[in-house]
Amino acid sequence: MQNKGLIKVFAILFGLVCLYQLSFTFLTNNVESDAEEFAMQKVGEDVENYSELRDQAEARYLDSIGDDEIIAGITYDSAKDKELNKGLDLKGGINVILQISVRDILSGLANDSQDPAFRKAIAEADKAQTDSQENYVDLFFEAFNNIPNAKLASPDVFANKALSSEINFNMSNEEVEPIIRQKIDESITSAFEVLRKRIDKFGVTQPNIQRLGNSGRILVELPGAKDISRVKNLLQSTAQLEFWHTYKSNELGGFLVQANNRLAEMKKSEEVTSEEEIDSAATSGDNEIDDLLADAEDSTSVETGNNPLFDLMASPGFQGGPVLANFNVQDTAQVMDYLQMPQVRSLLPSEMRYAKFVWGVADEDTETAALYALKGNRNMEPPLSGGVITDAQQTYDQLGRIAVSMQMDGTGAKIWETMTGKASAEQSQIAIVLDNIVYSAPGVSTGAIAGGRSEITGDFTITEGQDLANVLRAGKLPASADIIQSEVVGPSLGQEAIDSGIMSFGIALILVLLWMILYYGKAGVYADIALIVNILFIFGILAGLGAVLTLPGIAGIVLTIGMSVDANVLIFERIKEELAKGKAQKEAIADGFKNALSSILDANITTGLTGLILFLLGTGPIKGFATTLLIGIATSLFTAIFITRLFIDGYGTRGKSLDFSTSITKNLFTNMNIDFLKKRKIAYIVSGIFIVLSLGSLLTQGLNEGVDFVGGRTYTVRFADDVNPTAVEKDLTEVFGSAEAKTFGPDNQLKITTKYKVDEEGAQVDEEIQRSLFDALGSYLPADITYEEFVDGADDKQVGVMQSMKVGATIADDIKNASFWAVLGSLIVVFLYILLRFRKWQFSLGAVAAVFHDVLVVLGIFSLLYKVMPFNMEIDQAFIAAILTVIGYSLNDTVVVFDRIREFVNEHSTWPLGKTVNAALNSTLSRTLNTSLTTLVVLLAIFIFGGESIRGFMFALIIGVIVGTYSSLFIATPVMFDSVKKKASLESKKEPVTEEATTV
Repeated sequence: MQNKGLIKVFAILFGLVCLYQLSFTFLTNNVESDAEEFAMQKVGEDVENYSELRDQAEARYLDSIGDDEIIAGITYDSAKDKELNKGLDLKGGINVILQISVRDILSGLANDSQDPAFRKAIAEADKAQTDSQENYVDLFFEAFNNIPNAKLASPDVFANKALSSEINFNMSNEEVEPIIRQKIDESITSAFEVLRKRIDKFGVTQPNIQRLGNSGRILVELPGAKDISRVKNLLQSTAQLEFWHTYKSNELGGFLVQANNRLAEMKKSEEVTSEEEIDSAATSGDNEIDDLLADAEDSTSVETGNNPLFDLMASPGFQGGPVLANFNVQDTAQVMDYLQMPQVRSLLPSEMRYAKFVWGVADEDTETAALYALKGNRNMEPPLSGGVITDAQQTYDQLGRIAVSMQMDGTGAKIWETMTGKASAEQSQIAIVLDNIVYSAPGVSTGAIAGGRSEITGDFTITEGQDLANVLRAGKLPASADIIQSEVVGPSLGQEAIDSGIMSFGIALILVLLWMILYYGKAGVYADIALIVNILFIFGILAGLGAVLTLPGIAGIVLTIGMSVDANVLIFERIKEELAKGKAQKEAIADGFKNALSSILDANITTGLTGLILFLLGTGPIKGFATTLLIGIATSLFTAIFITRLFIDGYGTRGKSLDFSTSITKNLFTNMNIDFLKKRKIAYIVSGIFIVLSLGSLLTQGLNEGVDFVGGRTYTVRFADDVNPTAVEKDLTEVFGSAEAKTFGPDNQLKITTKYKVDEEGAQVDEEIQRSLFDALGSYLPADITYEEFVDGADDKQVGVMQSMKVGATIADDIKNASFWAVLGSLIVVFLYILLRFRKWQFSLGAVAAVFHDVLVVLGIFSLLYKVMPFNMEIDQAFIAAILTVIGYSLNDTVVVFDRIREFVNEHSTWPLGKTVNAALNSTLSRTLNTSLTTLVVLLAIFIFGGESIRGFMFALIIGVIVGTYSSLFIATPVMFDSVKKKASLESKKEPVTEEATTV
């Protein structure tokens, strides 16, 4: 091997880079362990709501040390940004897909038009969307264009006053459509911006939000989120854009002083109260002030002085300005608690009794937020809401400063003129508020602004100006955001998944390492070193790319361990063959690597193609599985071809003898002479029986389709004691009409599925179903458990909803169709690759026939056994991932066999084809069985120890590996042979192939 020095340098440097990337995860884990220990010491288990209080104490601890240097200039905050991300199934949290209502946007653009053609097109688009994969706007335009003489540019539709600058009466439907599409895209962008701003409130690390194509769907992932009900409500509530008059800082300066003094007096009074009275008051829950002050006492700022409010103040506001004061972000919740106390609000003058305190946008540099006071009223309704905004753009003022211009409708313009006139006369400000956050509070210096067009100036960057324009447009077209798919995982279930994942990973790794040493001796040790380097590379790359590690991702890594030995097995078996020919060790090693390279590349490329399709079409955890699989294939190739060879070449150049076997395995699988082709008719009969049984079961019994494919809601509920699923299902059916309850893992855990109100969206529907579930299960739950404890997550939660999933009917159809095209696409891609690689359609036919055989058998087994197996065998996205992996694995085996057949055809051009094929199959038998057994051992380890949530997934892979190994020997090759025999020979010179040629 040339350039050994360069490869050594690269491997060492890349290994150091991977260790560096993983060091951030190590550092953050240590700091978070310290924070958890601090919280446990701070809050004992005897305190009410100790779990929630511990979370708060832990968060405060991490905030306080976030900027402290850990080592070499690295802080916790900087390390957190670079650590290995954990998915929802390992960390807990919520994953949702929101559907922004394009229907609402269209209605808003048309000013809620009652035009008959418009209403008819909307109705037909609603109906068509239930079973169509097209975007709603495409369906609307198609329906509208089918109505005779219907014009989009009608004054009763889109040629209205709001759109008059862009759409006129003379425009054709084709001219109007791109304008409406652009407006819809702007509205969805605005909604996306609103959601992104809201997500910042949740305080979770590594949130993810992204648009999914042009469908109006937005993916939101919040790892670590625990208050699930609050998250869902905030995500689905319509954006609230409001305009308020503000108080000046000097108008409320006296109130803040009085509030601080009152809080100090209350704190001093509490200090003389006995400890027993405090505990009693906290337990009864009758004294909310005591609870709040107890929380306040946890703050270091409160303990250092007698100014509970002023000690938290980062800086005061300017005299006459709208900002009362600036506070550190981590103290905002505490400050707001103080200001909402009845004893504090009673200090407000009577004319200010409806004052509404809100925060401004947090300053990222100083990590502070400004406190504002809005001039509220009895109903707390703003003088002007955002629904009047017709347009907003980032512009520049006369001095070239960044500004934002906005235009209002007629009604809004009149109110705006009144508001700006008052603000100008009083030299005060008007706050622009979105979702209770003040984004800007401009003053009015030019008198009342007429016409509804105005300009907001301030110290903006271009990005901030664009963001503010997006915020203003958000109020223009309020569109509902419905959760059409969601997955919620409790943090305690995530920790259990981590524990089971690590256990399965460790067991599988140890088994593979021992097997390689047992089978290949010292050469196996070198393969093991390469395997450990491979694992380091995989985790390092995942951390460096910012990829998310999921439980299926861990399964992908462990599966890669099993499959990565395949390259070493191919190499070692070829070296053994060269040694058996009498070649010197150095020459045998070189030829062995050279001859194995073609098979290694072909096998990994076919597997990689299926992994790539899975990555492109998969979502969430499935994409995580595909990511680790693809990375594992690349690193396995490098470590097997280069790292292993560095050790073996180094051993060979020193003149020492290196055996590629042990005394137990030395003559194993040598001189094999099995007539595989002679047995192909028996194999056809056996496979035919299995296929007939599979098809019969699929047609009669069907498959246990999960909510991914049929829509519905599923909850994993854990109870304190073992429960009878039949009895629980009966109680649930009385509430929901139809429901299914199955034991999921231990006997005290059930997986509950219902299609009740699957077509209805909204936070209220989710809340209704969850409360009905809680009520229906009441007799099986502890008497003291509350609804909030049942639904929301806690780090040590052991009873209640541990995991939930919701899939709307529309997106279920999308998932089903995407899964079908993923499987079909992988078959087409692989067929074309094998055709291109082997130049004979017979090879492609044999490979695809084997894959169809494997998929049908796996589907048939799931259809036959899903009612009797003690674990979940639902057909969902994870199962599709398993099917695609089976396709990749089956092709891996088949391609290795075909590659050897092609090689033997070229070497033995005078042999009958049957003899050539049999000899090739026998020569690869050692590799086929060795790789399959190793992979099976790994899969069994995950199946047994990897957790209930992926047991069905692993079962599909186990069946697939067994069937795939069989089909590569008894289906793919015989089909190829029979098709060649009837059409043409594989030899370079065409020779007749007789039936006798099938025997050795």
